Amino acid sequence: MEPITMVIIGLAIIVCAYMAWNIGANDVANAMGTSVGSRALTLKQAVIIAAIFEFCGAFFAGDAVTDTVRKGILEVDFDTVTLDFSHDLAFGFIAAMMAAATWLTVATRLGLPVSTTHSIIGGIIGVGLILEVKHETTLINWAVVSKVVMSWVASPLMGALIAFFSYWIIKKAILDADKPEERSLWLAPILAFPTFFVLGLALQFKALKGFFSKAASEGWIENKYDWLPVKEDGVFNPLAENAWFPINSLILAAFIGAIASIGLYYVLKRIDINDEKRGFKGVERIFVWLQIITAAYVAFAHGANDRSNAIGPMAAVWQVLSSGDNIAAKADIPLWLILLGSGGIAIGVMTWGWRVMETIGSKITDITPTRGFAAEFGAATTILIFSMPFLAVPVSTTHTLVGAVVGVGLAGGAKAVDFRVFGKIAASWVASVPAAAFGAVVLFVASGGDDLNMIVLLPLSFLAVAYFIWKSSGEVHVEDALSDATMRDGKVARTPFELFHDHAKAVEDTVEKMLEAVNAAAAGNDASDKIKETIEAELTADKLKNDLRTRMTEHEFRLMVSMDEFLHMLSRQDRIADYAQNVAEQLSFRKLYEDKKALTNIKEMADAVSSTVAAYEDAVEHLKDMSLSGMTKASKEKLVELIRAVNLKEHEADNVESKAAAHVFSSGDKEALAAMHMYRVLQRLDDVANACEKAANAFLPILHR
Repeated sequence: MEPITMVIIGLAIIVCAYMAWNIGANDVANAMGTSVGSRALTLKQAVIIAAIFEFCGAFFAGDAVTDTVRKGILEVDFDTVTLDFSHDLAFGFIAAMMAAATWLTVATRLGLPVSTTHSIIGGIIGVGLILEVKHETTLINWAVVSKVVMSWVASPLMGALIAFFSYWIIKKAILDADKPEERSLWLAPILAFPTFFVLGLALQFKALKGFFSKAASEGWIENKYDWLPVKEDGVFNPLAENAWFPINSLILAAFIGAIASIGLYYVLKRIDINDEKRGFKGVERIFVWLQIITAAYVAFAHGANDRSNAIGPMAAVWQVLSSGDNIAAKADIPLWLILLGSGGIAIGVMTWGWRVMETIGSKITDITPTRGFAAEFGAATTILIFSMPFLAVPVSTTHTLVGAVVGVGLAGGAKAVDFRVFGKIAASWVASVPAAAFGAVVLFVASGGDDLNMIVLLPLSFLAVAYFIWKSSGEVHVEDALSDATMRDGKVARTPFELFHDHAKAVEDTVEKMLEAVNAAAAGNDASDKIKETIEAELTADKLKNDLRTRMTEHEFRLMVSMDEFLHMLSRQDRIADYAQNVAEQLSFRKLYEDKKALTNIKEMADAVSSTVAAYEDAVEHLKDMSLSGMTKASKEKLVELIRAVNLKEHEADNVESKAAAHVFSSGDKEALAAMHMYRVLQRLDDVANACEKAANAFLPILHR
């Protein structure tokens, strides 16, 4: 082998590793994005699990032999190819890998989940166009290309529909139940069976194709089509034996589903759903286990299926350059290349995978474990259907999962989906093929098929990528501009109703400081410090209110209610803190009416106000949980109960205030000014309770959606 050829091979290996790294960095979101978004896994845990399962899938279950011409995009007559054509094809594949990898780097830097499959397809299309012109032949199979374009719409739509109805079933069967956590303990394994069954089929048809092929060649099994859907001479015949679902694969998938469901049942039996975890929190805690299992599967299957996107073209390059420009329809993959692709994917996961995880997991819609489970089931089912021979469409896992996430979001109402983010993602899908194709054309034409030119151009391409990464650091990107769950001021931001709950706790803290001041004054002690703390707490609540209102008006969030309704709720809630401050200010004017019974009454009024505020805070906390778990029948009924509890507590406070006021007016003739001051304090305390009632009643429009 000539030295210059060895240099070309070395650079091609680097490009291949770079492509594998990009696959791990961008496509890891397919496996773990929803798990991170639902908080089933931390970002660190997701990265570690994804890296392990991606590597295992790529190394142990990937194809041992790959198509020389990836995905059937190019139709080459291998019996008549010339050495010159083989050499150009090898250089073209190097250009295609570099162009696809560069596009993936740009997309990952912007937090956009694009398709690695379609990126490499785009690069190969660009190569095909150039080779058609140079060698005056027809190479590109436009029928396959049209299927790729069709999949941009078909696979996300099907994924969305399946995920939508999956989550709808979960809502009706579990979340709407009177005791959803008890229902989910025994129903979750039953719902999981079809999921595990589909995953078992997908595992065989997508991830284990290479294993069954090797098993047949080694004589371990009689025929690989006893386990895989059959094609006759590469063409699907619906009447052929085992053309649809081989009986062996169905049995194995059913066995996998049964074992997994039984194992899940015994795992869930050991979960202690205490009082704090009952209701929706308990359900989501149970579904965490299902989501982690499905996420690990998706990582394994992705590594097995998409490894060839990285090393398939490299296998062809190695075959051509190491054999004196000879090429065949199939290329053996050496062990070192398998390790390169598998390791590159794992390293990509661990280094840059978190960027796209955030986009899929939190920026399209709010994800909970139940929603993440439904999304992953919808995606796996869709991928399985499209991979069957009767369609045989090179579908993108990324496209499908994004569609499934949108479908789950729509199950909670259109307002739950940030279509701005989805629009950006969809645009990146359409751009993937032409962007990679253009890059491949530019690089191949610039090289002119000359070894020395390619040796110069590839390092320059890497320098250009490094320059882009350096220059884009610190800029505002798509995910930063449109997310409600990204990093904000160095901290992970939450949903609007979580922030609304934060404001409610600040309001409650203001009331507590005020009540401490009341009790101190009633005991004859100096309440000035508590009055000051009340004013400071009200200022904190105001800051949270203003920040949330600003972010709302900047359209940072997605909501299940209108912006006007949300701002009205926020304003009502803030009035509670305002009235609490008014009470504190009243206390600062003079001492309370020094009548024993009057002082006892005002302490009772303080307790009544405290109970009312506590009941209101319970309603807000439930509203926060409801915004995540969905507008279910059970959640609406619970909210009604909590609103009624606030109203009841406010009524009790009214009775205490009426009794206290009557005593003040009947006994305060001698100290009229002190009695009037006491009455004003009682009125302001009653205002706090009334404000809680009005704030809680502001939630009622939600119940009619």
